[in-house]
Amino acid sequence: MTQTKPSTPQAPRYARVLSIAGSDSGGGAGIQADLKTFSALGCYGMTAITALTAQNTLGVRAIHGVPPDILQAQIDAVVEDIGVDAVKIGMLHAPEVVQVVAAAIRRHRLPHVVLDPVMVATSGDRLTTEQTVQVLVRELFPLAEVVTPNLDEAALLLGRPIVGAEALDDAARDLLALGARAVLLKGGHLPGDEVVDVLAQPDGSLVHLRSPRIATHNGHGTGCTLSSAIAAHLALGLPLADAVARARAYILGAIQAGAVVRTGHGHGPLNHGFAPVAQVIC
Repeated sequence: MTQTKPSTPQAPRYARVLSIAGSDSGGGAGIQADLKTFSALGCYGMTAITALTAQNTLGVRAIHGVPPDILQAQIDAVVEDIGVDAVKIGMLHAPEVVQVVAAAIRRHRLPHVVLDPVMVATSGDRLTTEQTVQVLVRELFPLAEVVTPNLDEAALLLGRPIVGAEALDDAARDLLALGARAVLLKGGHLPGDEVVDVLAQPDGSLVHLRSPRIATHNGHGTGCTLSSAIAAHLALGLPLADAVARARAYILGAIQAGAVVRTGHGHGPLNHGFAPVAQVIC
């Protein structure tokens, strides 16, 4: 008679989120903002750095790309030991970097990929090339669970300006047509007392998310923070629409909590740690 070996109970672990993005030496955006967000939302954060930037609240002074083989080694090292429950992708500065990331997602079958197509800094500095944008759309849009462009990034992707809240719906649908599975088009750059974001879901339906505009000079890293918050909530098991809503509530709280704080002489950061939750054990 064959005896069945008793199963070993699975050890508890944290919800694990990997940020594949650039480093912001000023601490307000990039992997620094992502790690703060993961921790504040109860997740365990990890990084694969794509580029080093010399920047502060006034702008970007220099960018030094990480060699693609080192980027690949970072991703492989994290995945093969710790594991990944969700991925946030930020600044990818060159076509070969995009290709390394796409290959890693396929090779490791990484789940819950949130793509923030970082192309323009808050200061207005251009962070990527046209060729890189084309490769990003071709390689990463189909792999991402959601793509989260702001208006400037969406305009670059679509080749046209997006003027007025009435243009958001068509723009979101056109971004889906580029191959994205879902799109969160952020309308925060539009004028007015209300901010309107549009979530275009995989079935083509649209969800409009509205909130009063918060008066502040501290908007550096809002896109990084929102996309990393979505990834964190996906890692914690929420469906996409709920993850987006919860992430949006978090970032509004972070903006409000840091609205009057002065950090540097330009666009300051959010208050990522305004209401931290205990690290969640799965």
